[in-house]
Amino acid sequence: MTFMTRRHSMKLLAATGLTLAFAPTATLALSEGEAKALVDKLVGEINRVIASGKSESAMYGDFERIFARYSDTSYIAAYTLGNDGRRASSAQKKAYSAAFETYVSRKYGRRFREFIGGRLEVTGVKQVKKWFEVSAVAYLKGQAPFEVTFLVSDRSGGHKFFNLYIEGINMLLTERTEIGSMLDKRRGDIDALISDLKQIS
Repeated sequence: MTFMTRRHSMKLLAATGLTLAFAPTATLALSEGEAKALVDKLVGEINRVIASGKSESAMYGDFERIFARYSDTSYIAAYTLGNDGRRASSAQKKAYSAAFETYVSRKYGRRFREFIGGRLEVTGVKQVKKWFEVSAVAYLKGQAPFEVTFLVSDRSGGHKFFNLYIEGINMLLTERTEIGSMLDKRRGDIDALISDLKQIS
C-alpha cells in the first residue's frame, strides 16, 4: 500500500465520523454552568478584540493568546496530525504543536476579524456524550446571523474547548484534512510540514 493510499483511507475515515473516536472519554466532571461560563469568557474576549480598533497584526496576537488560553491545543494538534503522529519523535510532536497553534489561531483569527462591527452572543448549552456543546450566534453587519458552536470538556485537566464549528464547518475535520494534504505534498516529511507551518503563520 502506498503512502498516498494510506492517506486517502485516513481522509475517508475522518469524513465518516472519526471525530467521535477521538472525542473526550474521561468521566464528566464539568458542569453545564462551567461550560457556559468558559465560552462566555471566551466570547467576551473575542468581542473586545474585534471592537478594539487594533491593527491586524495586534489582533492576531490577541487571538493567538485567546486560542492558547481557552482551547485544548495539545489535543487539537495531535488530532490534526492523525496517525502520522505515531511516527513523529517527541521533539517533532512538540515543534508541530507549537507551529500548529500559531497557524490555526491566526487562521481563525482572520475569520473572527471579519466580525468587526458585529458581535458573538452565547445562546445555549447542552450535554452531548462526555462533553458540552455551547452555541453562540454571530451578528455581522449586512449579513444574516449564523451559528458558532464550541465543544467543551475537561479531559485535559482544565476547562477547554476541543472543537469549533462555524456555520456548520467542523474545525477538527477541516484541519485534519488540510494538514494531511500539506503532508502529502511534502511526501510525509513532518519536519518540512513544521517548517512550512511556521512560514504560513
